[in-house]
Amino acid sequence: MSEGRPARGRRGADGPRRVLVTGASRGIGRAIAFALADDGFDVSVHCRADEDAARETAEGVSARGRRAKRLRFDVADREAATRALAEDLAADGPYYGVVCNAGVRADAAFPALTGLAWDRVLRTNLDGFFHVLHPLVMPMVRAHRGGRIVAISSLAALAGNRGQVNYAASKAGLIGAVKSLAQELARRDITVNCVAPGLIETEMLEGAALEELLKRIPMQRLGRPEEVAGVVAFLFSERASYMTGQVLSVNGGML
Repeated sequence: MSEGRPARGRRGADGPRRVLVTGASRGIGRAIAFALADDGFDVSVHCRADEDAARETAEGVSARGRRAKRLRFDVADREAATRALAEDLAADGPYYGVVCNAGVRADAAFPALTGLAWDRVLRTNLDGFFHVLHPLVMPMVRAHRGGRIVAISSLAALAGNRGQVNYAASKAGLIGAVKSLAQELARRDITVNCVAPGLIETEMLEGAALEELLKRIPMQRLGRPEEVAGVVAFLFSERASYMTGQVLSVNGGML
């Protein structure tokens, strides 16, 4: 599903560079899609279920003069992800970059944490990294154009958080995966990095006790999705071409 007219986009040796942003229908993912479009990339907007929100993101990409494409599948479903991405690659060729942003939470104190909640979070946040990237990495390598991979981790992966044993475990796993994959792809000029947001103004914080949260943040405010997106955009830029295997935390001084 494409939106708007094809645009030239940021060009590599063989034409426009396109990037995939998972979980791009709202929040941090949407801000990342817009930031990369502003920097001249064509963007594939992924969602799991909310096609209306994904369409709004795609329209925002198109309004920035970039080509937008919508993809819908569950990153936790290996077969669905493999099938959707194979069709996408056959239609439009390899990606220059991927942002693994799709994620879920299912918070509970550890004694009350269910197996279902553990599995749902790990399969989406950590297994989804494999399900999305495994079909895409070798086409990126064969294209001989370099590339960028960014995984969205979390401050919880670095510092832990009460009630988030499953979430912190999944996001910490991403850091280990990124550091290892960075070493495998470095000679291919494909960088692999993590961005670890702290407390950001998104739907995931709805219902939280804001006053208590602010006490934990030295800057005394929540972060904005655009501030996370700006770091991702930097990692996609030529200025970050010698950075790989790194974790950049956007947290207002919490760590």
